[in-house]
Amino acid sequence: MRSALVLILSALLLACPAQAKDSLGIFESWGAFRDPAEPRCYAIAQPAARQGARSRGFAAVGTWPRKRIRGQVHFRLSRIRADRAPVILSVGERRFILVAGQADAWAPDARADAAIVAAIRSSTGMSVQATAADGRSFTDSYALRGAATAIDAAALGCARLR
Repeated sequence: MRSALVLILSALLLACPAQAKDSLGIFESWGAFRDPAEPRCYAIAQPAARQGARSRGFAAVGTWPRKRIRGQVHFRLSRIRADRAPVILSVGERRFILVAGQADAWAPDARADAAIVAAIRSSTGMSVQATAADGRSFTDSYALRGAATAIDAAALGCARLR
């Protein structure tokens, strides 16, 4: 099971613009990686369930030490979003409206990033909902078991990089 997860997360990383160089660990369905060339570190997972999915989406929480950015949340949507369609993140009982491009979504600011990461730490699941360009609604759901550990591993992995 663990080797299958490593293969899946590795394949997921191929979709990222810059591939990770170092694996910091696999924690349930979340992985933590470090790219010292950037430098950046991040925790990443693919959706556990993708209703109406067309491509591989992912959720990531990243750290860029040179830019002094910690805990930045990023979602690659599993479908191309309809113009002006809101992207709603649900983490436990909390709801967040994300800023979105065609296939990506982020928290609107650092304060929202922190609130989302705090909600991730105390919840068992999260989902991202939007309307696709074809007019159909879609949901990407994520299991959060292991997410806090992966986020911490990524933050520690970049603690000395600058």
